Amino acid sequence: MTPALPPAARRLVATARTTRFRAERAAAGRVSGGARTLLAPVHLSIRDSRTLNVAVAALPGEEAGRAQLIVSRGRRRFRVPLTLEHHGHDGPLFTGTTTLRDVRHEEGAPGGPRLGEGVWRLTVVTADARGRVRRRGIGIDADPELPSTPTLQHAPDPRTGTLIRVVRCRSGRAVLQVTRSRPRAELVRFVPGGDGIVVHGRLVMAGASRRWRAKAVRRRDGVTMPVGAVWDGAEFSLRLPLKEMAGASPGQWVWDFHVEAETSGASFPLGRWLSDVRDPSAAYPTPFRVFALPDGSLVRAHAHFTKSGAFGLTCWDISKETS
Repeated sequence: MTPALPPAARRLVATARTTRFRAERAAAGRVSGGARTLLAPVHLSIRDSRTLNVAVAALPGEEAGRAQLIVSRGRRRFRVPLTLEHHGHDGPLFTGTTTLRDVRHEEGAPGGPRLGEGVWRLTVVTADARGRVRRRGIGIDADPELPSTPTLQHAPDPRTGTLIRVVRCRSGRAVLQVTRSRPRAELVRFVPGGDGIVVHGRLVMAGASRRWRAKAVRRRDGVTMPVGAVWDGAEFSLRLPLKEMAGASPGQWVWDFHVEAETSGASFPLGRWLSDVRDPSAAYPTPFRVFALPDGSLVRAHAHFTKSGAFGLTCWDISKETS
């Protein structure tokens, strides 16, 4: 079992990862020889870090009989067939789509390219009827200032948290940058009932073989309270202790929730992290509810998401106010 890293070590690891990404982008962005010409993309996107869609314009006068997209990193490479399409006066396009695989797939399993963490180079290879082969990268402009929308431009894989996005190198060449998710406690759903709230979640990249527990942390002063959890592998369910949280002291309190390892000290806040929603607090509004607990007391509670995606609960014992 690997113990949790202290904050200084985590910062060092993050700095090393950022430096490695910069070096890989510099290497993948080099253009030389016959690859100096970059093809203009009509469309280049990745949906939920799983589906790559590409459409690039062929050069004027080019008569390519077949084409493919090479996705490469070091000695590893994958080939995605491209289809030559004609769209009226816009000229011919090379189009293709493929499902990307990541760390949840076994090496050698059937499917699309399995991309490990790092920077992956995109190269369009065309061949004409005479057998002449050309290799060119895909060029994109500097990132424009996109208008604020309810969703983000890139979203992690909803199962593994791996983030795959299109990145522009200094040379203007487009590459794919794959970033593995750090360990997370992902909230799947919460179900309010007549006498309480049940939360369902799962661990992501956290080692389901460990023994885990859950706790509530009062936001104002850090007071903690254990929360009973039922585990099924990496999935768990929590029944929130409304009576104990509301009775910790008089008044209305806000609580956050964490899942932590019993021995190593690793702790992950519970929330909805693997989403492209820009502001979960606005996208998932929830009402205040009154819960009648088994002992006859009444608790007003508000289960909600913060703007960052963290799951929180505001609760208050209102038994005296309603008596």
